[in-house]
Amino acid sequence: MLRGGLAAAALGLVHSACSKAAPATTPAPKPAEPPPKRRILILGGTGFLGPKTVEAALARGHTVTIFNRGKREKIQPLEFNVEHLYGNRDPNLTADDAPGSPKGLEQLVGREFDVVIDNSGYFPRMVKASAELLAKQGAKQYIFISSISAYDENPAHGGDETTRLAKLADPTVETMGEQFENYGGAKVLCEQAVQAAMPAGATIVRPGYIVGPGDPTDRFTYWPMRAARGGDMLAPGAPDDPLQWIDVRDLAEWLVRLAEQGTTGAFNAIGPATPARWGDVLETCVAAAPGAKLVWVPAAWLENAGQGGEDAFPIWVAPTGKFVGFHRWNNDRAEAAGLTFRPIDNTVKAILDWFPKELERRVRVTHELTEAAKAKGTPPPKLADPTKLRVAPTFEREQELLAKWRAEGQPAK
Repeated sequence: MLRGGLAAAALGLVHSACSKAAPATTPAPKPAEPPPKRRILILGGTGFLGPKTVEAALARGHTVTIFNRGKREKIQPLEFNVEHLYGNRDPNLTADDAPGSPKGLEQLVGREFDVVIDNSGYFPRMVKASAELLAKQGAKQYIFISSISAYDENPAHGGDETTRLAKLADPTVETMGEQFENYGGAKVLCEQAVQAAMPAGATIVRPGYIVGPGDPTDRFTYWPMRAARGGDMLAPGAPDDPLQWIDVRDLAEWLVRLAEQGTTGAFNAIGPATPARWGDVLETCVAAAPGAKLVWVPAAWLENAGQGGEDAFPIWVAPTGKFVGFHRWNNDRAEAAGLTFRPIDNTVKAILDWFPKELERRVRVTHELTEAAKAKGTPPPKLADPTKLRVAPTFEREQELLAKWRAEGQPAK
């Protein structure tokens, strides 16, 4: 094909030279227009999703400003040089207790931004304050990071954005509750505050489990790191159980595209394209860190052994009862708006590369905070063991369950 094309082009040039006629040409396609440059304000910006969003926005040439209390950077500095404004999401409070500390949203007053990305809003009074202020100052779009927990149910065959939303008995409550029972309803009220302040520019993003390098919860991280330890590894449930998640890098890059395109509406930001098989996810973890052998233990047995329920193992939950549709959410609308998903092995490998360094950081920060408390003559902070994962059963508990499973004559599946 290449040779034929070159020969045809040569013949055309010869014919043109002999006849003196102008050669027929096809206009070259116009290069794609670069995305419009946005002035993006991130409310938060220094936790898990924030830094990845900053990175994605800067990579695409946007101007980024972050607004927060400035506390996290003292123990985990942001890697990017961006404008940093200080204050408090609560208009009545200051950034910290130091004299002269910026109060509320004062440093945002008089500032103009094209797009706001709010990944630190949990209570409607505070979200209302920022959304109304920034709307009056010219912001055209407010992207609010809500949650799949905003829904009041998990439809068995996969809920979409029309699923019934959660409601709070007391809409003024500003605590999550002992079991985080207020979390979903509070997120819904935050969504409504954004929509009221900016009716034509509200973008509501409802992620499920956000995973990947930088995750402070260790929820998905547990599985590749447990595989890396090797040996018999308890795999709860069944290989065909569904699982959904969103890699933080995919979510961050998509948020920036939503800002560029001015996309509004509500979206379930969850992947992959269709719910994954739990067994495939665990096999990917084992393949990335060879040495572990999966031992499948049914959910019903784990429940009887006292290791059942929603929080028995991170990320996974048995698809029964009220959780039958928990990992089956519909994401068609988000995909149509440009959300894409990297393969699970990319996420697993990134976690395996990142987490050893994260453990070193946690040990260092724990030591620094403890020494600082001693220097001030105050009690040391109550911190978890920095060398251990923050969720899931301990290794000892896992091995105890496996031993009991075998002792009862149950075959590994």
